Amino acid sequence: MATYPQEQARPAVRPTLSERLRGLVPERWYIHVLLWIVCFIIGFPLFYAILVATQTNSDIYAYRFLPGSSLPENWNVVMNIAKLGGYMVNSLFIAIVVTVGKVVLSLLAGLAFVYFRFPGKWLVFGFVLITLMMPTEILILALFRLVNSLGWGNTYLALIVPFLASATGSFLFRQHFANIPSELSEAAQLDGATPMQFLLRILIPISWNTIGALTVIQFVYVWNFYIWPVLIINGQERQVVQVGLRTLMGGDTQTRYGPMMLGAVIASIPPVIVFLLLQKQFMSGFTLTRDK
Repeated sequence: MATYPQEQARPAVRPTLSERLRGLVPERWYIHVLLWIVCFIIGFPLFYAILVATQTNSDIYAYRFLPGSSLPENWNVVMNIAKLGGYMVNSLFIAIVVTVGKVVLSLLAGLAFVYFRFPGKWLVFGFVLITLMMPTEILILALFRLVNSLGWGNTYLALIVPFLASATGSFLFRQHFANIPSELSEAAQLDGATPMQFLLRILIPISWNTIGALTVIQFVYVWNFYIWPVLIINGQERQVVQVGLRTLMGGDTQTRYGPMMLGAVIASIPPVIVFLLLQKQFMSGFTLTRDK
């Protein structure tokens, strides 16, 4: 019987040094470099603000890019002298109440625009769309007179009630509900569910992404209130944090940039926390595709 020689195993070919170095470099390295440059440009102001928050004016004028030793002193100015903590509590209370109110009313408006038939529905929806193009600043004078005539001046009602309705939220939920198959509402009607039961048991559980996206937008919007609180609130006990930051500018005395920048960094923390908690819903909430 003929026998065949066994095939000898070939030695493994080791990659050369140039091949290994080439494997460490991404294929489209220039895109990575561009992204790093963009991230640096965007993040540098925040990085410098954090550095300034720890420095004195002399350190800032010397353009030192190292942390200073005045953080405890700046903290004392921000929290004990300017009392920024009280302003932040006021802003947090107002932002939570207004955001919850906007989400609830927007859900009800979206439900009405999609699943209810009433005369002039498209006219009302068109009016809502028009209000999207009107900035709040042009309504301030009329709103100021209305709120004062109701006796709400210098109260939380003046900061909360006029901003509970949201044209953006109504439009967002109207578009979201319009993409939901009509078989769901028909099945709910056959089961005898009321409109509120349909909203609570079916629509809300499949709308958390849209709710999260609207929550982030409205929380940041209310947190940045400035012009309206300046006009309608006279005392400091109900004032918001954006107005409170102005007290850190020093008035007629020399501006101390360290406490001012520390206050700005602290005031930025709540919106960042809300965004980090809801970033998944925020990123998914605007993907209004046919798959939703």
